[in-house]
Formats: sequence, structure tokens, C-alpha cells
Amino acid sequence: MNRRKILTLTGGGIIVAAGVGVAGFALTRTPDKALIPWAQAGSLYSEPRKRALSYAILAPNPHNRQPWLIDLSKEDKIILHVDTDRLLPHTDPYNRQIAIGLGCFLEILRMAAAEDGYRVRMEAFPEGSGEHLDKRPVATLSFEADETIKKDPLFAFVMERRSLKIPYDMKREIPNGDIEKLIALANDDVQINGTNDTSKVSELRQLTNEASITELHTHRTNKESVDLMRIGKSEIEANPDGISLGGPFLEALSIFGLFTREGVLDPTSSIFKQGQEMLLAQSGSAMGHVWLVTKGNSRLDQLNAGRDWVRVNLTTTSVGLGLHPHSQSLQEWPEMKVHYDKCHALLAPDGGTVQMLGRLGYGEKIAPSPRWPLDTRIIDA
Repeated sequence: MNRRKILTLTGGGIIVAAGVGVAGFALTRTPDKALIPWAQAGSLYSEPRKRALSYAILAPNPHNRQPWLIDLSKEDKIILHVDTDRLLPHTDPYNRQIAIGLGCFLEILRMAAAEDGYRVRMEAFPEGSGEHLDKRPVATLSFEADETIKKDPLFAFVMERRSLKIPYDMKREIPNGDIEKLIALANDDVQINGTNDTSKVSELRQLTNEASITELHTHRTNKESVDLMRIGKSEIEANPDGISLGGPFLEALSIFGLFTREGVLDPTSSIFKQGQEMLLAQSGSAMGHVWLVTKGNSRLDQLNAGRDWVRVNLTTTSVGLGLHPHSQSLQEWPEMKVHYDKCHALLAPDGGTVQMLGRLGYGEKIAPSPRWPLDTRIIDA
């Protein structure tokens, strides 16, 4: 079987995560096969770990790298590793963003297990961690049946959640109550702040625009993203990870040579300039922002930030509010330092690490498909 149709586990065995029988290529440009896991989550398995995993793989993660590796060889346990072939060395040199994505995975796994009456006990980095993520386990997770465990109301929005990557309606203001709901999600490990204040939002729009331009005009960081572009249905189905760029219009441009990776990398090309305009239209239309700060920047801090980030995303979904992460000004590479320092001065003036920053606003939902396709491969046995 093709790897994107299975979830293969150390110790042998597979979990079917994507089926066949999709619409004919000539009838639609939607990458049906790659989106099937969204429709099948929770429906194929009675075994609690596998059911929880079928939801966890829907978690948000940087550049849709889906960097999780799973070991189910021990009874009632999951051992989570990172796929070191799916890191982002240029835009995420210390793997902080990848660790946050793994935290998102862990939180959805926890919520899904609770739905079935199981408590998940986590031991993070049981063999330690270093400056970079490596082959050592990220977490050991023990499943325990618990009739007293409470279901998480945010789980109801897991299937609807997405990152809304479009320009927002600048005529619609965000209610104070929705900002307060996000701030109220904070706990002792992660501080959550948000704003819809016009002056603060304007300042953050400028910051995010400047940081986005820096990433675009730094060849190696732009190329890292361009190399992960999946242009059109065939590419998405062949590699259902990365940055999916689908639809008849983009495919037609690609076929006629008007949309090429070379063009996207060339600052003098029209397609580069149009892409920059589109990116700035997104960040420049923010009607509010939300950000997460941790006191330190340990691997556990990063996991905790990811767990809370997905809860922020589910909460925005519950109130009909769009959320799109802005990662550029938080990245730790030399050309970004001026924006990184400015971001921390604005959002963490008392110290700490800004782990996540997102723009908020209203816009039409992306329908009928979720934001990204899924490479359901987890690990090769």
C-alpha cells in the first residue's frame, strides 16, 4: 500500500487512514484521497489509542509537516517521536515550532481519549532533550480507563477547526467578549493575551508585514517554503503534506508556465510580487491578535504552548472567528532578529518567550475542504 493510505507502526501492523473510491480526476481538482482522514476520523477503530490517533493527526503543525512518529508496541501506551526528516532547518533552526506542533497533536489526542473515557498520562522527554529535537522520545503516553474523566467541550470543534489564511473583513470588529474568552484559556504554564485595540493592532500589522517581507526576501527561508509547495491535485495526492496550492486556476497557471517555483523564488518576477501582495493583504487585514508567552523556552514550555494554541484555535472556531498563525517574527535566524526583538518588546515586555502570535478576524470559511491534506504516514516499520 502507498504510505499515504496507511499509518504504519513500529512493532508491526498498520492503521488504514485513507481509502479509495474518490471522484474522477476529470471531474474535480479537489485532492479527495488526501482529505479522507478528515472524514474518517474516529470511525474506523474501537481500540482507544488508534481512535485517539485518528483525531490527533488532524492537529495544526508548521508547514503541515506532520512530524509525528508513533510506537504502539507497548500495551496501553503510545511513544511519540519526531520525524527528523521533517524538520524546518532554515525557518525553525531550533525546532521550536515543530515542538509546538507536537504539543497541538498531544492536546487533541488527550481530548479524543477523554471522549472514550480514557485518561492520558504524559511523561515528556523521558530520555531528555537538547538544542535540537532528535531520535529520543518526545513523550510517553499511558492510557487509563477512568469513568470520572470529563469530556472537553472544545473537542466538538476539532473537525471544524482550521487556520483561516485569507484577508479578513476589515468592516467587522471583534467583540471584547471573544478576546476575553481567549485570554481566559491561560493557565500557570502559558500566558495568553489578546487585543482588538485599534492602535495595538495597527502596530502588530506593521510588524507582521515587515517580518513577512524579510522571510520572503531571504532566499534560503523562502526556498524552504517553496520546496514544500504542492501545486495542484497530482502533487498534493503524491505528497499530501507541506503547503497545498490546489484548484483549477492555480493548476492552469502551472500548466502554462505562469506559476513556477522558479518564479516564486525570483523577487523580480510578477508571480513573486503578486504572492507578496497576497501575503501582506492577509496580515494587513488583521482585526485583532492573540499571543502566547511562556516564562522560559524549554521543550516542555513549547509543548505546553502547542497544547494551548490548539485550544485557542478551537475556541475561535466555536465563536465563528478566524485565526491564522504568524510565525515569521518569532523565528530565530539572524536576518529576523530585529523583528524578533521588536515582537518581544511589544508582547513580552516583562520577559519570557513569545511562542505563538496569531491574527484574528472574520471571513468566509474555506469550504468544503479543511485547510490541508494529510499524509497519513506515521512511521515505517
